Amino acid sequence: MDSKNRSNIKIGMLVDIVLKEDQKTGKLTRGHVKRILTNSEFHPHGIKVMLEENNMVGRVQKIIE
Repeated sequence: MDSKNRSNIKIGMLVDIVLKEDQKTGKLTRGHVKRILTNSEFHPHGIKVMLEENNMVGRVQKIIE
């Protein structure tokens, strides 16, 4: 599934995101989607979300489930 399309991201999904401070290294953080922050249907760098576990914000790189 493509993580750059907003319609593929649902609340509660398990995803890997890249935090702003980790963009250079590409380090991923895993968690469940609490909120979808990107309003547009498509974003070339991934849809921005907030995670349930720690309220961290980043762009979805991979959809796990």
